[in-house]
Amino acid sequence: MVINWSARELDVFLTLAETLSFRRTADQVHLSQPAVSGLISRLEETLGVRLFDRTTRSVQLTGAGQVFVEQVRLLRHQSDEAVRAVRNVAELQVGQVVLAALPSLAATVVPVAFARFELQFPAIRLQVVDILSGPAFDLVRAGQVEFALTAANPAYADLDYTPLASDGFVLLVPVTHPLAASRQPLSWSEVAALTHISMPLPSSVRQYADAALLAHRVRFTPRYEVEHLATINAMVAAGLGVAALPELAAAVAPQRGLVQRRLVDPDMPRPIGLVTRRGRSLSPASAAMVEFLRQEMRTTLRGPAIDHG
Repeated sequence: MVINWSARELDVFLTLAETLSFRRTADQVHLSQPAVSGLISRLEETLGVRLFDRTTRSVQLTGAGQVFVEQVRLLRHQSDEAVRAVRNVAELQVGQVVLAALPSLAATVVPVAFARFELQFPAIRLQVVDILSGPAFDLVRAGQVEFALTAANPAYADLDYTPLASDGFVLLVPVTHPLAASRQPLSWSEVAALTHISMPLPSSVRQYADAALLAHRVRFTPRYEVEHLATINAMVAAGLGVAALPELAAAVAPQRGLVQRRLVDPDMPRPIGLVTRRGRSLSPASAAMVEFLRQEMRTTLRGPAIDHG
């Protein structure tokens, strides 16, 4: 037996079960009395049992009708709960956002975006995994995070990449350094021979620095290679060298007595993008978080965020 009842039909049945009057039911559900009668007859025909005993003077539920009333009320309650649950997700009343982000992003734009998001949507659980681009792709692919903020475009058929912003490079120098006196941009060729502190490969910071100096036929050979941005800042502040970093990376764990100089020729904007699983849409909460992150990057970075909305 194929059951194909609409919520409207079940609501008409419940109204008749409460009023026990075809006339009052017709008035309440805005149908004609013949339409209500025909609808009830179709229900009874489908079920193969009479739901109401009708006379010219009265309408009464049968025993089967009373059982059906209980089940329909339960069904309508479950339907309402399902709609309410979906609306809560859509309206950001429940849910979670789990994302991966480069350490430079996890320490700068993400906390500020989280704080603003939490004020507006306090019921949404937030979690960030600070990790490099390669492992971040694996987390997205495995479904352990819904999206990742990275500086690399994954060359994988199962992942999508959407540019969000661009992060230019600066040279971090001590305030006592001769290059700290001017505010004019510096060419990569001007700083190639300095003592550099950088991150090791395969970090995006190192890849972009290597590419910038190769444009001048110079092989990048930093004196010190360290994993953490806070360490780089501290070493520059101690006078051990200079550091070519993306703007957001230079803002991690800032030290007193440091100056930033813009690096150009070539200009090496590091793209920051959104990595998601191909064919999978973001949850309403994650889609809203992406907009908060985009706004924060627009505020933090020199240039405007790329808007693909």
